[in-house]
Amino acid sequence: MEIIVGKYAGFCAGVTNAVVKTEEALKENSKIYCLGELIHNNQVMQKLQEHGLIVIDDLKEIKEKKKIIVRAHGIPKQVYKQADENGLELIDLTCPKVLNIHRKVEEYVNNGYYIFLVGEKKHPEIVGTYSFCSECGSIIEKMEYIDESIEIFKNSKYKKVVVISQTTFSSEKFDKIADEIRKKIPQNIEVITDKTICNATDLRQKETSRISKEVDLMIIIGGKNSSNTKKLYEISKENCKNVLLIETKKELDKDYIKKFNKIGIMAGASTPKWIIEEVSKCI
Repeated sequence: MEIIVGKYAGFCAGVTNAVVKTEEALKENSKIYCLGELIHNNQVMQKLQEHGLIVIDDLKEIKEKKKIIVRAHGIPKQVYKQADENGLELIDLTCPKVLNIHRKVEEYVNNGYYIFLVGEKKHPEIVGTYSFCSECGSIIEKMEYIDESIEIFKNSKYKKVVVISQTTFSSEKFDKIADEIRKKIPQNIEVITDKTICNATDLRQKETSRISKEVDLMIIIGGKNSSNTKKLYEISKENCKNVLLIETKKELDKDYIKKFNKIGIMAGASTPKWIIEEVSKCI
């Protein structure tokens, strides 16, 4: 049996930074709050919570002046203001590439652009980024949302558009949505595209596509609530008949795996190396 493990499988730089700095903070503090899940991986979150990390959904849940970690996906603009008004100390571990999009969106709005934000409407990164649009934008998750978004734009005061993306969105889907917007938007409207899908995401998706074409079985490892992991699964399904999405080795059926001669393994950006190694050794 041949096993191919993706070179870009596992933690990206932003996730590594968030986890390492949280671990360091927990060594100095017996208890630290985290606004939302630090990353989308149940096993990593469980370990951090065992060492004193407390996940909250709202700053109102805090009854004491403790340090608060901002998750890797970022938070809405108004939450920063709320923390400042209440004298709360934030340890901002938002991925630098997400912070860069926040800055870009604000700058585009200030320069008179309407924002077409391509991504998953309920994903914390998109929720945070949209808050920097000053309500001068629309979220486009699927092709079906384009017409409605263009109509909303036409009824606004804006005369130019920028199409920008969630860092972990499907590169291929973003290109299709951006192309469709260009076809349907009035010709007198300036349209620019800023493909803000992070390089690590793009490389991971391309490698997943390549490997899934070469193997009999593709195993995707990552949190079931991880957006980028789900996209790797979707990409694999397009190229390989047999694809598994698992969080840990416990979900593997060894008898089923024995049927295959060539197996590919890829993991989402929030999957730690030790989980990938455990799965690889289990096959």
